[in-house]
Amino acid sequence: MSSDSRVRAAIAIYSLTAVAVVVATGYAAIGYRAPQRQVTHLVVPPVEEPHAEPASPSILRVCADPNDLPYSNARGEGYENAIAQLVAADLNRTVHYVWQPQRRGFIRTTLKAGACEVVMGVPEHYDLALTTKPYYRSTYVFVTRRDKGARVRSLDDWRLHTMRIGVQIVGEDYENPPPVQALALRGLTDHIRGYTVYGNYADAAPQRPLIDGVARGDVDVAIAWGPLAGYFARQSSVPLVLTSVPDVHDVLTPFEFGISMGVRRNDQELARQLDSTIARREGDIRRILERFGVPLVS
Repeated sequence: MSSDSRVRAAIAIYSLTAVAVVVATGYAAIGYRAPQRQVTHLVVPPVEEPHAEPASPSILRVCADPNDLPYSNARGEGYENAIAQLVAADLNRTVHYVWQPQRRGFIRTTLKAGACEVVMGVPEHYDLALTTKPYYRSTYVFVTRRDKGARVRSLDDWRLHTMRIGVQIVGEDYENPPPVQALALRGLTDHIRGYTVYGNYADAAPQRPLIDGVARGDVDVAIAWGPLAGYFARQSSVPLVLTSVPDVHDVLTPFEFGISMGVRRNDQELARQLDSTIARREGDIRRILERFGVPLVS
């Protein structure tokens, strides 16, 4: 899951994809407010009503963010782009994208408005859409530098009280993802360094700064949605280590969850077709996810 419409709603957020529909819906505010000077620059583009091609049985209209790696971008470089192409080919359709930055109201102005048939990454059982069976499960991870030897494995690790901890914050109202809730409950808010989940939308990879912060030494550890962390960690010139974050009893939102495709609630036939494709192409989908460094869990 990273934008505030994705965890990409737990970002997901999902997003992070975000991380992202997954990142946002799993986030619950607990009253923490990150110091503004510690939050990366935020540039939010104007959001216009999306333009879409008319519905056609030969076309699969996909609503996606044009600048949201590792999930999607307008050049087709994200793993959701690759999976959309795979799914469309399996259904004998052609992908047509409806581009829209994933912000609050994304599902309302795209999928529910009839601009597209499918959103490629939403949390399983997402209440704003009819969801397919999950096509992968991932988890939040700790990200540390290999050369520092400070591999964190638990939110109760005493070393966190000596570390600068990077996390993503949703937008400028600082709603908090599950890691921030857990850190606050452990008295670690003074150690948090916030990075906006939107980042600077003028950059080619707005969500990258959190992982780059670990590589540069701006923070000692980051807690990030796995697909986001895995993708950018692979691109880092400094070797980074990813370690799954185990669930904790005092935060209701899980750190591990499944990601599905989302369609309109009355489109049961498309959901059935997508479920069949997911089952048929499970191996191909897994290979795409592994190629992008997505940490997969059973």
